[in-house]
Amino acid sequence: MNKSKIYVGNLSYDTKEDGLRDYFAQYGEITQLKLITDFQTGRSKGFAFVTYASDDEGQKALDANGTELDGRKLNVNTAKDNNNRRGGTNDRNQSRYAG
Repeated sequence: MNKSKIYVGNLSYDTKEDGLRDYFAQYGEITQLKLITDFQTGRSKGFAFVTYASDDEGQKALDANGTELDGRKLNVNTAKDNNNRRGGTNDRNQSRYAG
């Protein structure tokens, strides 16, 4: 598991990417930050992913769990790897409609 990438939840819908970057930069060098937004409205979905240059910096950022940003207590955890996701169909459906 990559410990340099963290999940940040319970964000205020008013939190912007720049404010999030400024807040989490205190824990180390950020290499990537992704504030998740609704595709249709562009509004924040209330969570983000922050990737640091090292695992140590990612571990330090876990200290932000429970701290307040824009009036909300943050939920900060190590991001989980989601490589197990499949496409739009499952194996059963594929075999039923194959050939």
